[in-house]
Amino acid sequence: MFQSLQNNRIRLIFLVVLLVFLLIVIRVFYIQVIEYEKLNDLAENLWSRNLPVQADRGKILDRNGKVIAGNVTTSSLVLIPSQIKDKEKVSKDIAEILGISYEEMYKHVNKKTSIERVHPEGRDLSYEVAEKINNLGYDGVYLLKETKRYYNYNDVLAHVIGYVGIDNQGLSGLELMYDDVLTGTNGSIKYYSDGKGNKLDMPEVYVSPVSGMNITLTIDLDLQLVLENELNNAAKKYKAEGAIGIVMNPKTGEILAMSSRPTFEPLNYQNYSVETINRNLAIWSSFEPGSTFKILTLSAAINEGLVNIFEEHYYDTGKINVSGTTLHCWKTKGHGDETFLEVVENSCNPGFVVMGQRLGKEKLFSYIDLFGFGTKTGIDLNGESSGILFDLDDVGPLELATTSFGQGVSVTAIQQVQSVSAVVNDGNMYTPYVVSSISENETGIIIKEFRPQLKKNNLIKKETSDLVKYALESVVANGSGHNAYIEGYRVGGKTGTAQKVGSDGRYMVGNYVLSFIGFMPANDPEFVIYIAVDGAKGVTQYGGTVAAPIAKNVLSAAINLYNIESDPNGLPKEYLWYETKYVTIPDVINMDKKSALKSLHGFSVEYTGNGDKVIDISPKVGSRVKEGSVVKLMLN
Repeated sequence: MFQSLQNNRIRLIFLVVLLVFLLIVIRVFYIQVIEYEKLNDLAENLWSRNLPVQADRGKILDRNGKVIAGNVTTSSLVLIPSQIKDKEKVSKDIAEILGISYEEMYKHVNKKTSIERVHPEGRDLSYEVAEKINNLGYDGVYLLKETKRYYNYNDVLAHVIGYVGIDNQGLSGLELMYDDVLTGTNGSIKYYSDGKGNKLDMPEVYVSPVSGMNITLTIDLDLQLVLENELNNAAKKYKAEGAIGIVMNPKTGEILAMSSRPTFEPLNYQNYSVETINRNLAIWSSFEPGSTFKILTLSAAINEGLVNIFEEHYYDTGKINVSGTTLHCWKTKGHGDETFLEVVENSCNPGFVVMGQRLGKEKLFSYIDLFGFGTKTGIDLNGESSGILFDLDDVGPLELATTSFGQGVSVTAIQQVQSVSAVVNDGNMYTPYVVSSISENETGIIIKEFRPQLKKNNLIKKETSDLVKYALESVVANGSGHNAYIEGYRVGGKTGTAQKVGSDGRYMVGNYVLSFIGFMPANDPEFVIYIAVDGAKGVTQYGGTVAAPIAKNVLSAAINLYNIESDPNGLPKEYLWYETKYVTIPDVINMDKKSALKSLHGFSVEYTGNGDKVIDISPKVGSRVKEGSVVKLMLN
């Protein structure tokens, strides 16, 4: 019996051992086969180290694909201190190449860390410096690709695009707003080391970085460069405190050009004040608009049937009394008897006060609200202001009068551009925007496209829009905006001369915002332009003197860039005595020589041929040329 019990115990022990052995085998099989990949990855993670390879930031392009913001490739110095054998020699040699002290370099080399980035001395290394370090061939010394933002046109479009920090993160403008789109996915160089940091004899693995998305703008770089140059010249010539320029397509809301002064260089943003780099004056700065605001008063009065600009007359004495306060016209003795069209041409304040009184405060301010003043336009840029308007309950007869000619209200430049664009676009208002699409960096495939957004329509009747366009074309041909007139092309617009309010709440003496808002072609506008110069010095303080010529130069560039054909149906200009007069070449083809000479009175005529009949003329018929120009006739 005892023997039987002992045998049973042996069998039990054997079964237990066998069971344990089977469990071990199963567990080993599970680990070696089922869990192999997982455990291998965990082991690799213990051994592996990653050196980051920076991805390119997405490019910012103009509407024609020209690169405004791109990247340059540089190298950065990264150390693996545990792999560096002769720390003193490595420190000495690299310190000499970088031009820093041995002690400073030794701190990096001897740092108790797995990976040490030499910052800032080892960032953005030139090719020559990187090559010298690479030729040393030291273990533990790595040169990694690094991309640096580069702005191909320096300060051009600076406030719109913004800038990035040293680690390529967007800090303002579109660089900030679209940082998640522009930022790519970094790659890496993976190497293996033991617990002490010694490199293992295993192949390195390279993971490619993925570049960020590209952003294409509505901006036309060629037109932008013209605007930038004009604002630079104005700031220098007039020693101006500031300047603003915007060009927009009124039919779509696309911003074709936008700039302001003072400006900054994105690559050197550290050298500028926070106010300069963060304030895009075209959308941030609010100020009294002055006479450019009269376009809204005129549009409202015509649309409500309260004024006939051709038949109704107003007698301007140079002043008008409103609730015991005398409001003056810029022309001290007044313009005398004038039609309301001439009121617009002459920018006559008392005449616009009358229009405002006919409208009444409720109706005028309803139009002000309808055309977007007092609220943000919604442009896809950060930092936009909404302006300041009177509370309707606080508007009395005097506030109504001053508002009607653009005093006492505060608006932004982009609000004025949006408003006038709606007026000249048959009452249809589009939201201004600057980003047209987002696309893949490598393939160019569009991921997201931004379309024109019709915000409001039928704000005024088409007939009202046509009348206002005619009146404003007449302002340029015959009135205060004559310095914006372009021979052979139809330009409309309105000048503005607005007093600035000082810190004490009083109007400043001799300090104005001089502006001009215009459009072209006047009969079917494709461009709306706004120019404002703040605090111009050494010049007659009128928007027509300072801002209108700048607008003319930018629109003249647009004519060439967009191949806009001349239009002989525009209003002829009434020339001042000091201006160069242009005249139209008459049609004298097929006339006899004597009749042709009579038609060409005032020109200097030259002939080719000996016949008596004109068969051709140069310049061609209908051309606008300076008075007294040479005209060549070809005779049969």
